[in-house]
Amino acid sequence: MKIRYPYIPIYGLLLLLLAVGCTAPRSIIQSGKVTPRGEFKIGLNTGANLASAPLSQLDDITNSAIDAVTGRDSVFYDQQIDVFAQALTAYALDPVGPAFDLYVRYGPVTRLDVGYKFASGVHVLDAMYQFMGPTGTPENPGIGNFYGSIGLQYSGQEANILKRFNVNRLVPLLDFTARRRDLVIPLIFSRSFGPEEEIGNISWGLVYHHSFFRYGFSPDELYERVGDQVRRINPVTERSNFPAFGAFVNGKIGYKFLYALPAVAVYYQNYGSYQLLAGKQFSFKGVRVVPTIGLQLRLGGFSR
Repeated sequence: MKIRYPYIPIYGLLLLLLAVGCTAPRSIIQSGKVTPRGEFKIGLNTGANLASAPLSQLDDITNSAIDAVTGRDSVFYDQQIDVFAQALTAYALDPVGPAFDLYVRYGPVTRLDVGYKFASGVHVLDAMYQFMGPTGTPENPGIGNFYGSIGLQYSGQEANILKRFNVNRLVPLLDFTARRRDLVIPLIFSRSFGPEEEIGNISWGLVYHHSFFRYGFSPDELYERVGDQVRRINPVTERSNFPAFGAFVNGKIGYKFLYALPAVAVYYQNYGSYQLLAGKQFSFKGVRVVPTIGLQLRLGGFSR
């Protein structure tokens, strides 16, 4: 039995993963004051998703994948392949790398706004309800400068890492795919600078994040030894879900129409246990830091 694989520039794979991996939208840039009725906010943000557990796995991707396929006639499931599978799963659970998003928010009624965001290839829908503070505008301010709101955000994405970069053509070992759905509930408080955030604000709060994850391996030419027998590795399809808990602080600095928005969020999560090939399992937990910086433009309602 001769199953040959060419040498793989796996360090290039690592760079591709870092450059264009889909990161779940976890930055919190909103303040406790929602978009006033009839107004729009549009903006863009750039930042990064830095997760300790997947970061620790990325070196393992490079080293184990090279060892797994270089100079072998047949590929059998062993420790190197197992580490490769772990690292791919960890990366899909919480991709590390840069993030970029564009968004628009609108206030359809008093104390409620809705938004759409396109974040690093992910479509995000959300809504915020303001339960505390005035609801005016800089042109027609209310009384008070302290705000509170709560929101709900939904997003979904697929992570077909190997096929996405045409690496599966060179490495038909795992054929790994993953799909995730994310719910985020932020509780936000803020203090206005100037009437109704005319020159900005400072915001802080807590975040609950829950991810629903489905993943699978469909190996094509991967084998294992069982005694004197050689058999093909069976595919694996599994589901899981896990919570994350975070805190954040952000700011808004500008005047009336145009603002800069720096923000940082920190999360802790226990990802749970995951079934891999050949009956293997792994589990991990870690901390995620999400720094961002953005620009925001306010539109509409200026004559009120």
